[in-house]
Amino acid sequence: MDRIWLKRYSPGVPHEIAVDDLGSIGDRFEESVRLYADRTAFVSGAAGVGLSYRQLDALSRQVAAWLQTLPGLAPGSRVALMLPNILQFPVCLLGALRAGCVVVNVNPLYTARELEYQLADSGAEVIFILENMAHVLEKAISRTPVRHVVVTGVGDLLGFPKKHLAHFVVRRVKKMVPPFFLPGALRFDAMLAQGAAARFAPVKVAGDDLAFLQYTGGTTGVSKGAMLTHRNLLANARQGQVWSDPFIDHDEAFTLITAIPLYHIFALGSAVSHLARGGVNVLVSDPRNTDAFVKVLSKYRFVALPAVNTLFNSLIHHPDFPKLDFSKLRFAIGGGAAVQRAVAERWQSITGVPLCEGYGLTECSPTVTCNPLDIQGYTGSIGLPVPSTEISIRDEGGRELPLDAPGELCVRGPQVMKGYWNRPDETARVMTPDGYLRTGDIATIDAEGFVRIVDRKKDLIIVSGFNVYPNEVEQVVALHPQVLEVAAVGVQDEITGEAVKLYVAKKDAALTAEALIAHCRESLTAYKVPKRVEFLDELPKSNVGKVLRRELRERG
Repeated sequence: MDRIWLKRYSPGVPHEIAVDDLGSIGDRFEESVRLYADRTAFVSGAAGVGLSYRQLDALSRQVAAWLQTLPGLAPGSRVALMLPNILQFPVCLLGALRAGCVVVNVNPLYTARELEYQLADSGAEVIFILENMAHVLEKAISRTPVRHVVVTGVGDLLGFPKKHLAHFVVRRVKKMVPPFFLPGALRFDAMLAQGAAARFAPVKVAGDDLAFLQYTGGTTGVSKGAMLTHRNLLANARQGQVWSDPFIDHDEAFTLITAIPLYHIFALGSAVSHLARGGVNVLVSDPRNTDAFVKVLSKYRFVALPAVNTLFNSLIHHPDFPKLDFSKLRFAIGGGAAVQRAVAERWQSITGVPLCEGYGLTECSPTVTCNPLDIQGYTGSIGLPVPSTEISIRDEGGRELPLDAPGELCVRGPQVMKGYWNRPDETARVMTPDGYLRTGDIATIDAEGFVRIVDRKKDLIIVSGFNVYPNEVEQVVALHPQVLEVAAVGVQDEITGEAVKLYVAKKDAALTAEALIAHCRESLTAYKVPKRVEFLDELPKSNVGKVLRRELRERG
């Protein structure tokens, strides 16, 4: 495609980034410590307590030193983190990376079966876990390689006086900690004390060394560990920095709101980028509590808010959201799922800032494309490939398709993973002979270089032989003023093979299925019009806020 997208880059954004000078994430963090030692690095949004770059340096050194005392644990060993958005997360993350270990991020809401699979598959020998989830680990640990457990509580690192800490932790958290039995497990403060008494021996880590095994369903099948290197993450961080540099004030700290879980690649990539630029990262542990989330936002003049469509949707419908100070807001980035026009337009009318959609996936660390940050409004696209990124739209036979033709989106660039952990067959399935990653997403590219996701291959609905893409149907339904949330899925139909079914959460109780179907007929051709509508109080979502179409398909 001869990189037709480059002509639409914003002024000041380079076509390429340098990657040869990218070392390790630990090296880049230490440079930020030298430059921004007394600047706040992370803040607990709920508690209002933060860690400076200097404090984060000291604490992560203690974690790294403790890891180095463990017999048999060497650089390259896997260390699991099963933590929500609390201050311990960046401390343990950086500690593990500085010790030369590979981080395995684990969803804190996993069941024992899911946890056992990921720990066993990754070969993790150490786990840092929130005490609220320790009872799950107890059920799984005997069938995993884990030999060392560190248990932490929400109140650790908050530094409150004892009476305030008791109020914050005991009343809000202790009642949610099921009893557990993990012989030999260390408490977080004891681990830090042991690390402080040990000597940290700096480890030489190369850019091509593994930094993360980031688990994903990928484009097919069972959950797999995407092997992401230090260079992968740092290259993507640099791609994001040069994309945004022309639009920010470099004379003051860049305040980022992180409402997506840090164990998810979207937030993880943002955090690495933010550390590299010396920014302030405000952690939100429970964004589904919209009242509490809006209160956190009211305390900060934030510059950026990356989130998913459902989260933006919940904010714009909160009565106090329009009262916030948006004077420093430069960009809101939507990813993880399609941004809907109705949400984007209302967001911009309230904040004065466009909701800028991007696209990424775990295997790409994660960002592949983003809309230019000087767009004036909703584009309906996922934007342009970021610097040093090539894309190709291909058919099933691997042949490149012409402009505007739908095909599989394939990606090549410095952010693309090494492959899947211990799964060469799966790696070969998604990598083309010329080095492109097959994403499993169906997309088009226009003459200006803007990419539009049509849908996931597996979400495609085939009605009487015609392809129906759920995103298109959902976009139409979301424009109905009485609809709060919507998902479209395919269900079996005796006549057409499959039919479109809607699952809808109402904004107005008066909404009927007949009214919705009539609304769809105005904008969709007959075979795309939903045949069935089911109303739910709330659509099922992942921890990141993505609507779980798979669960809805299983409902039938």
